[in-house]
Amino acid sequence: MTHQSSTRLQDAPVTVIGLGPMGLALAGALLKNGHPTTVWNRTPEKAKDLVARGARLAGSVADAVAAGPLTVVCLKDYATLYEVLDPAGGASAGRTLVNLNSGTPNEAHAAASWAAERDVTYLDGAVMVPPPLVGDPGSVFLFSGPREVFDAHRAALASLGDPRYLGSDPGLAVLHNAALLGLMYATMNGFLHATALVGSAGVRAAEFADLAVNWFLPTVVDATLVEQAPDLDAGHYPGELGTMHMNLNALEHIALTCEEQGVHARQPRLMREIAAQAIEDGHGESNYLAVFEVFKKAAEPGAR
Repeated sequence: MTHQSSTRLQDAPVTVIGLGPMGLALAGALLKNGHPTTVWNRTPEKAKDLVARGARLAGSVADAVAAGPLTVVCLKDYATLYEVLDPAGGASAGRTLVNLNSGTPNEAHAAASWAAERDVTYLDGAVMVPPPLVGDPGSVFLFSGPREVFDAHRAALASLGDPRYLGSDPGLAVLHNAALLGLMYATMNGFLHATALVGSAGVRAAEFADLAVNWFLPTVVDATLVEQAPDLDAGHYPGELGTMHMNLNALEHIALTCEEQGVHARQPRLMREIAAQAIEDGHGESNYLAVFEVFKKAAEPGAR
């Protein structure tokens, strides 16, 4: 980092509202990077350590948002955002709010409208790392909203980690958050289920993890998805190396193996049903990535 960049970071005062574990980490990272930092929390005692490190504890929300041009909010949800910030009245007018609550794209759009009504510039965001990793240059934070607002505060946001701008639609950050967390849970469930399956024969989890995580996922799964991602955009699923019919047969064997081994079989049965739906939709001779076409549509009640 150049001296000039460092000066820009230190010149930018920031307010943090909400001092749960993540809010504490956010304020701590800002302080570490030299920002004059104001904090507010409904339980002021939570700010004790931050104040000892140089943070200023605001006496009210209005005082907090008036302390500088940028306020970062990290609360439970959007309803709590309104509950906490509405009492600030006009103190937030002409300032920027970065909201790192979790929620849905519709809630993000509503929050952007709520902010615009109060003359507040607004960025929605998502934290993609746990609190201990906040402040690490490689820790990704997602942001969406007006590009000029992101650019104006990018130096301050970079104190938290690696700021990624996704676009002007304020719902994009929480949409990506939901997608990435869904991927995380699906991947973890896949690994845990696979580990339970081999564990039914006495295979230790640590032994299986070396094969599954250190080799199979990066070499077979990750490489395939990256290579074939453009085919998803093109709707192109050539089946020369394996058709959906062949994959349905494999999924049937996985489900039967789980039943034989006395392991929970609902997850492979669901995958089998999704593949069968793809075949019913005319993708029997396509490769397995054609299930993407099933996922793109809302499931009808009672349907696969």
